[in-house]
Order: sequence, then C-alpha cells, then structure tokens
Amino acid sequence: MRHPFRDTRGRRVGGKSTTREPIIQESVSSEHESGHESVHRPGHESEHEVEPEATRRTAGVAESARANRGWWDRNADEYQVEHGTFLGDDRFVWGPEGLDEVEAELLGPPEDLKGRDVLEIGAGAAQCSRWLAAHGARPVALDISHRQLQHALRIGGAFPLVCADAGALPFADASFDLACSAYGALPFVADPVRVLTEVRRVLRPGGRFVFSVTHPIRWAFPDEPGPEGLSVSASYFDRTPYVEQDEEGRAVYVEHHRTIGDRVRDVVAGGFRLVDLVEPEWPAWNTSEWGGWSPLRGNLIPGTAIFVCVRD
Repeated sequence: MRHPFRDTRGRRVGGKSTTREPIIQESVSSEHESGHESVHRPGHESEHEVEPEATRRTAGVAESARANRGWWDRNADEYQVEHGTFLGDDRFVWGPEGLDEVEAELLGPPEDLKGRDVLEIGAGAAQCSRWLAAHGARPVALDISHRQLQHALRIGGAFPLVCADAGALPFADASFDLACSAYGALPFVADPVRVLTEVRRVLRPGGRFVFSVTHPIRWAFPDEPGPEGLSVSASYFDRTPYVEQDEEGRAVYVEHHRTIGDRVRDVVAGGFRLVDLVEPEWPAWNTSEWGGWSPLRGNLIPGTAIFVCVRD
C-alpha cells in the first residue's frame, strides 16, 4: 500500500505567491514528545541515495511521526508541483475524487462558517484553510511538516500556521468550533485515538470534526490505477503497517491501516459521535489518475472514506 492522496512515487504540491506571510508557530514540546529530529532541508540528499525498501512491519508512535515528518519535508516541493493545479490555492477538496466542500457542506452551510474558529489538521499548503478564510471563518492550519507550511507561506493567507504533531495539539481546551482534515495525520499515526482525543479536547461542545482517509477496502488491492488494481491481493484484515525503510532499517515513511470497523471504534473511543460516513463516488468530469486512484477503479470500488463526527 502506498500512501494516501499521493502518486505512486509519493508526491504532493501548490500555487501562486503573495506578499502576505503569516507566522509559523513551532510547538517545541510536541516535537520533543514525538521524538522529532531537526527539519530536513530539501536539496541535501545524496546523489547516490538508495531507494527505500517497502515492507510490512510494526511501527510505533515516535517512529511513525519522525518518518512521516521527514518524508513530507523531503517531498513537499514535488507534491505541490505535481498536484497544485488539482488542489488549487483556495479550494477545499476532500480527496482524489474531487469532492469539494462547496457541494458537500460536511462542515455545515458555508454561510454558517463566518466567525467560526476552525482547526485544519495536516494542512499541507493550507488550501482548505484559505477556502475557509474566504468564507469568513478564522482558520488555523497545522501540519507536522515545516516544508509544507513554507508552501502555505508562499501562497499566502492571513491566518496562523502551526508546525506540530496532531497527537499533541498546542492549543487550550475548547479553542475551536470546528476541525477538519483532508487526508491529514490520521492515515499516518500509530495511535489514532490519541489524535481524536486531542481534537475533542480543543473543540467546544457541539463542535464537529470531519476527516477523510483512504477507504480501508483499498488495502486489499494493489495500489495501481489500471486493471491490475482490481483483484484482491492481500487480506483486508491485516493491520500490519506499510513501511518504507532505509538500508539500516530506519523507517522513512509509514502508513497505518485500520478497517472501517476500527475507524468507527476509534471515533467512539476518542469521545465523538459519528453522524455520517461518506464514500464519494467518482464523478464523470474527473478523468485524471492520482496514484492508485483512477476513473476505472473509482467507478467500481470506493477510494475515500469521510467521517463526520460531533463532540457532544
């Protein structure tokens, strides 16, 4: 399994620049707790860098966080180049199918967003936060990758950017009305309940958290967009993480599998009430391929699962 919402080489990417640059707030304590190392600066890789080995093995909280922060710091530039047009600078897209919050209204009617405090988790270049701000919300864009947030600075926006781990949110209790995450954090963490519990903590009573992940059924199929991706090749029930590791066995990318039932139980264990589970159908207008996502597969099996949760 290769990682969600990216191509088969693992890339992500984004848009135009402006002169307005918000502040990137570093959460030192959360980085320390997660075992994070210093931010990788792109362009320092060896010319003879060995391709990571793909395997299935256990990976804990600290190892997963360290590996994925490093992966996104190294690949943010390519990702924003590769997928910036599809994502736009200020669109709110829930997944490769192209489901847009404008039509989905999973956070509620756009007119109700005005004046709401919204936390975007795994924001990348903060496209969703930019859309929220345009509708009168007060977003905060959080990501574990400093390099991704540098792309958010490049595009611009009058809202805070915070570099921190989703499992240790650097915010006071009841700070936000809403939270959202489009393929951010949840697919990559070893302890999703920890993240959900943190999100619940920073939400006000009645607050909504909506997050999208790779549809769990996709783990049973090869991550290929063509006919070869239509035959079951692995057990849906195998929760062993997908890990890419270097020559010394250190993880450089980790993705965690949870079944649909696991995700529902995680939501409940995190203190939320699940009010909807959306499986976007592949629209006729979308003729593009994105890694294992394609019109061929999208018309036959779901590729994205969106969980709509409420903090009572």
